[in-house]
Parts: sequence; structure tokens; C-alpha cells
Amino acid sequence: MLDFEPFYLSLKLAITTTALLFLIGGPLAYWLAYHPGRGKVFVEALVGLPLVLPPTVLGFYLLIFFSPENWLGRFFEEYFDIRLVFSFPGLVIASMIYSLPFMVQPLQSGFRSVPKNLSEAAYLLGKSKFITLRKVILPNMKNSILTGCILTFAHTIGEFGVVLMIGGNIPQETRVISIAIYDQVEAMNYSGANMYSAILLIFSFLVLLGVYLLNNRSFQTSYPI
Repeated sequence: MLDFEPFYLSLKLAITTTALLFLIGGPLAYWLAYHPGRGKVFVEALVGLPLVLPPTVLGFYLLIFFSPENWLGRFFEEYFDIRLVFSFPGLVIASMIYSLPFMVQPLQSGFRSVPKNLSEAAYLLGKSKFITLRKVILPNMKNSILTGCILTFAHTIGEFGVVLMIGGNIPQETRVISIAIYDQVEAMNYSGANMYSAILLIFSFLVLLGVYLLNNRSFQTSYPI
């Protein structure tokens, strides 16, 4: 019989990570899209680093930084009573760093895709930058917002290396679905691993299918044949 606790923890982690990344990644993507300075190239490289960096490498350095012996881990433990290593809060922060490009890059592309004349017209009508962002720019990049949220959610559901390095394998705390699959394989329970993997495979396919359908619909709307 399947233990559904890892699914619950994975969903909780993915929802929390996606929500927080949207709040943090949105302003960052806005800055990257409209900031004219050369320094943003360095920031873009940092944001995209998790795409090419092996998860275990990223997880290793996060484990060092999150350790109570390091200033960051000690700060959270002393002032917030939060232990970042082998805990759910630590998983959230690590997942946000690891999934950052999956939120920021679609949003950045969305901001750049909005015609400048729309925002300029709003400014001429006396609208503030915040009102223009909320009522003009964001409604015209809904597909990019959905794509960023869906990809971030799906990527967080399937992550393994960073989760294992930071969270370990603590039942009802850090044992997410990817760790549960690893456990089943280690125990040579291939039927259990197959059931977990099949559910994750179907979920991932449906997520990608939804993203492609969304993008195709947007393309056909923008460029009707």
C-alpha cells in the first residue's frame, strides 16, 4: 500500500515554493526586463546557474551555508528558532534557489513581450507605474505568469539532489516523493518504486502538455492563420 505522506509533503513544498518565488521572482524579472545597465547580465547568469549546475553541487554549498556552524544557519536558528538543515523550512529556501530560473525567465520574457506603447499610453493618461503594471502589463502577460508558475511547481515536485542534501530523509518532515522513490529502490521494492514513479511520470507529462497547449493557443491567438 502506498504511503501518501510523501505526495502531501511534495505538494506542500511545491505550492509554498511557487507562491514565494512569484512574490520574489516577479520584481526581479521586472528589473531584469527593463533595467538598462550592463550589470544585469551578471545577475541573469546567477539566476540561470541552477539550470547547468549539478543539483548535488548546489545542495552541497547550501548545506554548508545552512549549517548552524555558518553565519546564515546560525542567524536563522538564533533569531527565528529555525534550523535550516534537515527541516522543511530549509527545503523551501533550497527549492526556491534551485527553481529560481523556472520562475524568473518566463516572467522576464513576458515583461519584454508586452508592447512598450501600451505602458507609454498609460503613462500619458496619468497612470502611475504601479497602476500600469497591475492593469496593463500583467494582464497582457498572463500566459507567461502561468507558464512560470506551472514550471516552477512541476520542477519542485521532481527535484531530488538538492532535497536529499538539505533535507535528508525524515518521515513527515522532508521525505518527499523523489526521496520515497529512492527508498523503494534501495529496499529493492521495485513495484512500489514503479507506482510512485508512474504517478510522477503522468503528472509531469500532463504539466508539460498543459504548458505546450497554453503556448500554442497563445501563438494562434497572436498570429491567426
